[in-house]
Amino acid sequence: MRLLSKIFTWWDGATIGTLLFSAMNGEHVGTDAQGNRYFRSKKKKTLDGRERRWVIYDGPNDASRVPAEWHGWLHGSFDGVPESNLPPPRIWETEYSPNATGTAGAYRPQGALEQGGERARATGDYEAWSPDS
Repeated sequence: MRLLSKIFTWWDGATIGTLLFSAMNGEHVGTDAQGNRYFRSKKKKTLDGRERRWVIYDGPNDASRVPAEWHGWLHGSFDGVPESNLPPPRIWETEYSPNATGTAGAYRPQGALEQGGERARATGDYEAWSPDS
């Protein structure tokens, strides 16, 4: 079943076509802490003069899983691989946490339907805008 999902689905990792394209036309340049693999084209430049870069996710295809340093590399903010260009992490920087939207760990403020739907009463400090005034 895994082989069939690789052939026909794109949302849970790379398809066989993407893996073959990456193996034939891409140069592996690095892997991040989550196992995502980053590639650049063996042909150095595209028609517009830029280098083609892409990521093969280790797991579901979710752009929020790309760390900031690799995001900068993918979009051409700098040429070198992030490990060789970044300063050490700052003390206030946190580790990656996945996007929790749509999961049980998603943020749900008080008043959200999942929290009972009871919203706090208005305190009277709000004045509605009117185009006539």
